[in-house]
Amino acid sequence: MNPNLSKLHPYPFEKLRILKQGFTPPSSLSPILMSIGEPKHPTPEIIKQGILDNLPGLAQYPLTRGSDELRSAIANWLNKRFKLCSMPINADSQILPVNGTREALFAITQCLVDPSENTNPLVCVPNPFYQIYEGAALLSGAQAYYLNTTADNGFIPDYNLEPKVWQQCQILFTCSPGNPSGAVMNLHHYKHLIDLSHKYNFVLIGDECYSEIYRDEQNPPLGLLEACEKLGNHDYKNCLVFHSLSKRSNAPGLRSGFVAGDSRLINHFQLFRTYHGCAMSPPVQNASKLAWSDENHVIENRKLYREKFDLMSSILIQSINCEIPQGSFYLWLETPISDTQFCEQLYAKQNITALPGSYLSREVNGINPGQNRIRLALVSANSEIEQAARRLKTFIDTEQFML
Repeated sequence: MNPNLSKLHPYPFEKLRILKQGFTPPSSLSPILMSIGEPKHPTPEIIKQGILDNLPGLAQYPLTRGSDELRSAIANWLNKRFKLCSMPINADSQILPVNGTREALFAITQCLVDPSENTNPLVCVPNPFYQIYEGAALLSGAQAYYLNTTADNGFIPDYNLEPKVWQQCQILFTCSPGNPSGAVMNLHHYKHLIDLSHKYNFVLIGDECYSEIYRDEQNPPLGLLEACEKLGNHDYKNCLVFHSLSKRSNAPGLRSGFVAGDSRLINHFQLFRTYHGCAMSPPVQNASKLAWSDENHVIENRKLYREKFDLMSSILIQSINCEIPQGSFYLWLETPISDTQFCEQLYAKQNITALPGSYLSREVNGINPGQNRIRLALVSANSEIEQAARRLKTFIDTEQFML
């Protein structure tokens, strides 16, 4: 048995299931689930039809590198979305389709970490974080090095670390827009990290699965490859980005995404994945090609999320500090009591399930940056979002919580 399995933490939703045990919410109130970031908007018809149109492809073994048509559609989208003009992404050497970013983020860590390189290889992760980063690091034989994100630093980690940390760092994960805060990295942040990655030779991984959900239609979030373009890193040395159709196109069950960037790293990852046995099925490739080629459904998707945020904010504004994030579909709310207590009582009294922030983070230097915060996923229909907002307001006002 892999001894590193014993190092894994329970997943946040397993902790939440245990937290809710022993509480019976009012039967008169329908349950509202806001703990899981699973999109609820309808999956676009072009994706459904794209699968149906390629069912004969099930009779073929797919290539690990995907079809030329899919990689070309992804390259066209990347080059247009992130204005990659000086050195456009090469569809043949700088892109690999993946079965959702979750499996690929895990796999790239197993591919890149060299536990023999030094006595303590590090994988740097934002804290709070997507738990796959941590699990992937531990199972690769590395240690996760947590970088706190708090309101004081704008929910972007302080990357001014001691040289020893950078010398041991093999991978650094960024998530922009962030999960759970929705904070967006700027060019200064990326320049600092790209310079460090070149100096200390670690891989910079941009988890950009929320990049297409943002507040300002005229100001999309900056991406890692776009930063490379602006800074003259035209071969994207040491840089990889991961994108998914789950949030962008409301297709979490499609399990479709891609990794793009440094061709040297892509080449190694393709070799790894050839043995991994994770090629994307032809019908999913066809549907994905169509999804990456269409922006109309993505624009409509953003509009729907803006409506949810505006609705929630308009109801809660007098009761709680409800700051709308730059990106993603989460509210990262501060709580007047412990986050676990708040979630217990909210469930027991209003039948709303929220996720305690401390379940998404680890204590570092005496600080748990998720403590006294909850994550609410605004993914349901507007009618349910409105109902959730009114119940949350009633709960806060009745308990006389003042923030």
